[in-house]
Amino acid sequence: MRKSCRIAFVSNYINHHQIPFCDCLNRLLEGGFTFVQTERMEEERVRMGWQAAGRPAYVRCYYEEPEDCRQLILDCDVALFGGTDDESYIQERLGAGKPVIRISERLYKTGQWKAVSPRGLRKKYHDHTRYRNSPVWLLCAGAYVASDFAIIRAYPGKMYCWGYFPETRHYDLDTLFGQKGYGEAKIPCLLWAARMIDWKHPELAVETARFLREKGLDFHLDIIGDGELRTRTQALAEKYGLGDWVSFLGYQPPETVRRYMEQADVFLFTSDRQEGWGAVANEAMNSACALVADHMIGAVPYLVRNGENGLVYRDGKPEGLFAAAQRLVQDRAYCRELGRAAYRTITETWNAENAAQRLLELIENVTGAPCGGVGEAGKTGLEVEGQDGYSPCAPARILSERFRYKYSEK
Repeated sequence: MRKSCRIAFVSNYINHHQIPFCDCLNRLLEGGFTFVQTERMEEERVRMGWQAAGRPAYVRCYYEEPEDCRQLILDCDVALFGGTDDESYIQERLGAGKPVIRISERLYKTGQWKAVSPRGLRKKYHDHTRYRNSPVWLLCAGAYVASDFAIIRAYPGKMYCWGYFPETRHYDLDTLFGQKGYGEAKIPCLLWAARMIDWKHPELAVETARFLREKGLDFHLDIIGDGELRTRTQALAEKYGLGDWVSFLGYQPPETVRRYMEQADVFLFTSDRQEGWGAVANEAMNSACALVADHMIGAVPYLVRNGENGLVYRDGKPEGLFAAAQRLVQDRAYCRELGRAAYRTITETWNAENAAQRLLELIENVTGAPCGGVGEAGKTGLEVEGQDGYSPCAPARILSERFRYKYSEK
C-alpha cells in the first residue's frame, strides 16, 4: 500500500508528455499524488496540442489557490520540482530541510563554457550547490545533465537517470510493420517532425533526401512541423527538385504525428545539443521506427544503443546522418530489426509505468518515506540497470560531451 506517502510534483504546467507518468504515480500512490501547476500554458504550446483535453483531478493550480498549494508543497512527504525557474515555490521547504527531488534538463544547453560566468555561478550556487549535503536529489532528464551539474559541484552521488515518458502503446509488431511504407508500392518512408527552428535543423532532413535521391534510391520523406524556417526549408527542397520525394505537411496534432510514425520506417532526429531530451524519440521508437539521431540530443545516450536499436551520428557531421539513412533505405530487414529493438526499449524499460515504480523505490531508499517497498524485481531504484546501465532512476554517470558512440560510419 502506498497511500501513506504523499508526493507533490511542482512544475510550470502539465502536458501530454507528462500525463502518462503522473497518471501512473497517482494510481500507485492511491490518490496521494498532486501536480501543482504554477503557470498557464503558452498559446504556442496550446496550438501545438500540448494542453490536456481535460484537467486531471490531481492537478492544482498555484495561481488559483496559492495559499493551499504553498501549504501542500510544504507538508507533503516528498516534493518533485521541475520545469520552472522560480525557486520561491520550494524555498520554504528547502529551508525546513524536507526532502526535495529536482527534475532538470541541462544547465548549459548552448555550451559548458558558460560555466565561467561569475553571475551564473552565483545563481547556480544559490539554487543548487549549497544544497549538496541537504536532502535534495536530482533526476537528470538527459544524459548530459549530470556533467553540467558536476561542473558546479552539486548533488555528488545523488544524481539519477531520468527523462520524459509519453504514452506507451502496445502493438502487434507484424501488423504494425505491415502498414509501414509510403504509397501502394510501400517504398521506404522517412519522417521528420518538430518545430521548424534553427537548432532542430529541418534543413538536414532535406539534405538527407537530396543525398538519397542522388544515390538513385526509392524513398519518400514526410516533414511535419511549422515555424520560422519552414519557408526556407521548402525553398531548399524546391532548389534540389525534390517535389516528388518530399512532402511538407505543416503543423499536425500529436495524435496525427503518431499515426505518421506508425507508417514510417525511419525517423530522422536532427536536433543539436539544445535538445535537452526530445520526447519524439520515445514516440518514434515506440512506433517501431528505426531512429537516426544526433549524439548530443539528451535522450540519445539513454535510449539508443548504436547499431542495435537505432543509429547515432556525430553532432556536426551530417555525412553520418546521410550514411545511416542510406543503409536503412537499402536494407529494409535491418531497418525492421532496429525498429523491433527500439520498440522493446520503450515497452520494457523507458515507459511511464516503469519510471513511476522505480521512482517510488528510489524515494523510499533515499528518504525513508513509506512508498511501499521494492518492486516485483526485488530491487531498489539504486540497483536497477537497463540497457548499458541506463534506466529510470539508475545512478547517472558523468558523461562527457566528448562522449562518442561506435558511430555508424564504422
